Amino acid sequence: MCDKEKNNHSEITDFILVGLRVHPELHILLFLLLLFIYAMVLLGNTGMIVIVITNPRLNTPMYFFLGNLSFIDLFYSSVIAPKAMINFWSESKSISFAGCVTQVFLFALFIVTEGFVLAAMAYDRFIAICNPLLYPVQMPSCLCIQLVAGSYFCGCVSSVLQTSMTFTLSFCASRTIDHFYCDDRPLQRISCSDLYIHKMISFFLCSIIILPIIFVIIVSYIYIVSTVLKIHPTEGCKKAFSTCSSHLGVISVLYGAIIFMYFIPDRFPELSKVASLCYTLVTPMLNPLIYSLRNKDVKETLRKILEKRYIFI
Repeated sequence: MCDKEKNNHSEITDFILVGLRVHPELHILLFLLLLFIYAMVLLGNTGMIVIVITNPRLNTPMYFFLGNLSFIDLFYSSVIAPKAMINFWSESKSISFAGCVTQVFLFALFIVTEGFVLAAMAYDRFIAICNPLLYPVQMPSCLCIQLVAGSYFCGCVSSVLQTSMTFTLSFCASRTIDHFYCDDRPLQRISCSDLYIHKMISFFLCSIIILPIIFVIIVSYIYIVSTVLKIHPTEGCKKAFSTCSSHLGVISVLYGAIIFMYFIPDRFPELSKVASLCYTLVTPMLNPLIYSLRNKDVKETLRKILEKRYIFI
């Protein structure tokens, strides 16, 4: 048994991130793959923000939420990707204690905020499709701002609680984190504290965040589907399904990976890393592609921006 008085979290100055366990020959390939994905994240989400800001026609609740979603994706992937890529070339693969705290806090902040923004987007689609005549009244700009601000507030509260709980643990077992970024579950593995209460609180916290979000999304789409099936002619039905299928695709990938990561027993760390890649990099890369390729207004705005750039060149 370790001595918690001599070996506590305050004595830790840095951690070692193991990263992905692959042959050294594959490091260059994985670095290039992560670099490509991260470049797509930066390009796609920055482009989406510019498109939403520059086109007055996109000054609607749906695009307001979409712009905020791109902002969140851009920043929470930036919390993870640069350090993960650097560690492929670094021999020490270390991250400072303060850097680890910052990574846990910012990632928790943005990932929880994204969940609430996605729920707000589902509610927005519910009002737009089920009560189109009352849409301007029921989704005014002030309500959209309040929903986004509330999402950030919930993300901040959750992040403070999660980070505080994680870094009150004693890390005397090891400094080596079997992951490519600092996260609660990998940090639990190297702690010599009694984790029972910590795990119960973490599970409760995840449950009161994730389950209400999923409930709002499911209920919204039950009403949406029942309404869409009554739409005539068929073209109207297809357009409504096209709008909502993009949102459902994003939600499925994100929450499928998160549920696997946090609700499945922690027995397969390598599979957890793959699931983490899905919601830290793959989902932020796919979001702007899914929404832009399925949206005529976004494609038209992008075409005009590219044409103006071509003229000036």
